[in-house]
Amino acid sequence: MTEVAHDLSDNSALIEENSASYVPLSARHGRVSDLFTLWFTTNIAPLPIVTGASIAVTSHLSLFWVASAIFSGHFLGGCVLAACSAQGPRMGLPQMIQSRGQFGRYGALLIVLISSLLYLGFFTSNTALGGRALHGLIPQIDPGYGAAIAALAAVAIGIFGYNTIHFLNRVGMWFMGAAILIAFVEAVHSLPDTVWTIGPCNLFGWFLCFSTALVWNTSYACYTSDYSRYLPETVGLKRPFISSLAGAAIGASVTFVFGAVLAASSYASSDPMSAVAALGGSLGSVLLCLFVLNIISHNALNVYGGVLTLITIIQTFSASWQPKRMARVIMSAVVLTGCLTVATVFEKNIVSTFINIVVALLSVLVPWVTVNILDFYVVKKGSYDIDSFFRADGGIYGLFDVPACLAFLAGVVVQLPVTSNAFFSGPLAHLFNGIDIGCFIAPPVTALVFLTLKRKHIGEARERLAATQLS
Repeated sequence: MTEVAHDLSDNSALIEENSASYVPLSARHGRVSDLFTLWFTTNIAPLPIVTGASIAVTSHLSLFWVASAIFSGHFLGGCVLAACSAQGPRMGLPQMIQSRGQFGRYGALLIVLISSLLYLGFFTSNTALGGRALHGLIPQIDPGYGAAIAALAAVAIGIFGYNTIHFLNRVGMWFMGAAILIAFVEAVHSLPDTVWTIGPCNLFGWFLCFSTALVWNTSYACYTSDYSRYLPETVGLKRPFISSLAGAAIGASVTFVFGAVLAASSYASSDPMSAVAALGGSLGSVLLCLFVLNIISHNALNVYGGVLTLITIIQTFSASWQPKRMARVIMSAVVLTGCLTVATVFEKNIVSTFINIVVALLSVLVPWVTVNILDFYVVKKGSYDIDSFFRADGGIYGLFDVPACLAFLAGVVVQLPVTSNAFFSGPLAHLFNGIDIGCFIAPPVTALVFLTLKRKHIGEARERLAATQLS
């Protein structure tokens, strides 16, 4: 099968028919480069700018050291994101459905629930940001009404589905890339000369910037294959990996560093979006307008993926249910109602609260992604029995995969002594100035437990898979 570009005009139906089911080879289409545009454009948004400005101020580092930590963290986190994204063309499945082949049908439920929380949290916080940005652009629009407009537009795009999302990001990349480049140059011109002094490196401050950047792209890992699963299987693993890594690492790094530059410039403000609005001439207004549009486009990913995870949860207990287009439409309406209510009622602190939740959930995401990558690339080498994912008894993967579940649990528990977040601090957290280093301890422990327990099962699992494929 050759790789073919598939535009919106090629569809007999504008609204995507597929839901959380397997995408057959005959329905595969698209370009690997779409993964670059998706992850690049998604990250040219207000939230990473706000985060970059925040860590630059908190770390008390020079711009050089802040930038070095940001680039390093986003590259490593981008590798994690890309390793999961590359699985999509091979599997043809949403990421959370695929987790059943690693943890079992019920064993995967915890990470599916956490993925749902992340998706809905991203959607809610971006809805609030969209309302603020729209109010900043048109003061007559109340932030609450602005949030409703942004949310409705995002849900509409999410309902149209996979092809519409990729199309908008392909087009949006050129506008967002040009705008952020021009804004970057404008902000750099306003920097004081002292900013270019490298200065001493505070190790804890550098690690704070690095770990925050690492968390950013890693937090996407639990749903990246949702946006690569329609690609032809013949594209392989390497090309989707490189395209996803480049888009995520470059896009997120540029916006984080842009936020750090704003924090150090004469445009510095307690609200980075106010600093954006203050950029020379009409540039600030143009950038705010593009940010509103990009928030809507980005949020379409969140509602689309959030609906897929909610469908996955329901389908776990109702294997005979085959959700299609209407199921996504109904679930999208439910997500819109619930998240918009939260975004308007808690508009003032929803963004900071959600960032705290994402950081806290990293202690769960890291062990999961460790098992995911090892199982796909080392244990099963990308060979899974698709039918088993949808069987009520879990098929050859069962209801619980004991080695995977125990390794996941070990990876979570080992972090507790050094965990430091807004909700919990371990007894040893103070030794690291409150910086959570659990994400560096969990992977080797999780990998050791998983591979040790899995070693004696690898041969048996491959025999079951071979027998299933022959039957």
